[in-house]
Formats: sequence, structure tokens, C-alpha cells
Amino acid sequence: MEAQRLTAGHGWEWIKQGYALFMKAPLLWIVLLMICLVAAVAISAIPFIGEPLVSLLMPAMIVGLMAGCRALHNGEELELPHLLSGFQRHTTPLVTLGGITLAAQFLILGVMMLVGGGALVTILMSNTDISDPNIFTTAIAGAGLAVLIGLTLFSVLLMATQFAPMLVYINNAPPIAAMKLSLNAFTHNIAPMLVYGASFMLLAILASLPMFLGWLVLLPVIFTSLYAAYVDIFPPIKEEAAAPVSDVFSRDESHF
Repeated sequence: MEAQRLTAGHGWEWIKQGYALFMKAPLLWIVLLMICLVAAVAISAIPFIGEPLVSLLMPAMIVGLMAGCRALHNGEELELPHLLSGFQRHTTPLVTLGGITLAAQFLILGVMMLVGGGALVTILMSNTDISDPNIFTTAIAGAGLAVLIGLTLFSVLLMATQFAPMLVYINNAPPIAAMKLSLNAFTHNIAPMLVYGASFMLLAILASLPMFLGWLVLLPVIFTSLYAAYVDIFPPIKEEAAAPVSDVFSRDESHF
């Protein structure tokens, strides 16, 4: 499997196509996202194991949203049971993917500690009150290199995990192979990814202006546009019922 190399304009097209998927069932998308957020907060509140457990289950939770996108893409209805898709099929590799991601996060934090970011890492991993800016100022004072290395490594990890859940669930890729493919997708498509990211930064500002109400739309579109990007970079969807992406999204051009 090879990631497609696309032009910069595709970055904005992913957002348009994600919005088209959202508009097929806007209220239900909002409900699905609220369920995911409440579940994540509830699990993370479990003492000691809550936050690591969220990291382990996150790929399976993301797959649930992607299954909803795929259903709409195939001309089907979006339904609440789609959220459980990642817990019904390929659960073990998805949880394994979450475990690899969690281990990588701890490894990156360990590297940051080794290069002088111990105080900063301690604050990030503890329940220390960080409302006082002096706490961060003191911690960051001697951690310039650690912050730079940490941002770089976490960015690489994000790129490696962005498409990995879909590659595991839809394309049956093993977790490590899925992460490599996801990373390749980013390195092969730097221009559209920059357009995609910059567009979302602008939209995030606009969504935050009327008391953050715009996030009710933008948050679901983050996930639906991620699916649109995945379909564009890794065609075709290997299912007999899948319609061509251009055919599905062209029917929604009227929304724009």
C-alpha cells in the first residue's frame, strides 16, 4: 500500500468534504462526539489507571467515528452503534496501537527529562496547579532544548498515529506498519497538510468567537475531514459497497 502524493489544494478539499459528511447528520454527529467526550472524561477520572486507559482505548474510539463516516460515504445511515465498531472488530490490534502510542509518549517524556526538562515533565505529569504562569516560566527557563526536542518528537508521533486506526481497521494493517504508512502519508503530502492545518487554525479562531458555539460544528468536522483525507490519500476503500469518493462528495457541493 502506498500513500498518494497530492497537491496543496486537497487540504481545503478535505475540510469541505468533511463538512459535507457532517451535514448528512449534524445533530447525530454532535451527540456522538458528546458521548465520546463524556466517556473519555469519565474513564480518565478513574484513579491511577484512568488516563493510560484512555490512551489505550483511543484508537478504538476513533474507529467508531470513522465507521460512521464510512457508513455515510457508502450511502448508509449514521447510527449510535457505529461508536462500538472498534470494540467489535480488530480490537486487539487497535488496543495494541494505543499501547504503542502510550509507550512512545512516556519515552518522549523520558528523553525530555534527560536533556534538562525534568521540572517541566514533572509538572506535566502531576496534578500541580499550572494556573500560575510563574510555575511554567521557572520550569521552561532551563528546558529550551527539551521543549524543542519534545515538540519535534510529539509531532512525529502525531503524524504516525493520525491515520493508523483506519489503516488497522479498514485495511487490516498491523499496528507498526499502520504507523509507518501514516507517517509516510504526512511526509508525502506536506503541502496539503500545511493547508489543512492552517485552515483549521483559522476556523478554530472563528469557531471560538460566539462563546465557542462554533465548536459544535468544528469538532465533528475535525474527524469527518480526517476520514476524507484518509480516503483521498489511501484509495480505494476496499469494500464492494464503497462508492467513488468524488461521486459521494460531489452530491454535497450545494452545501458550499
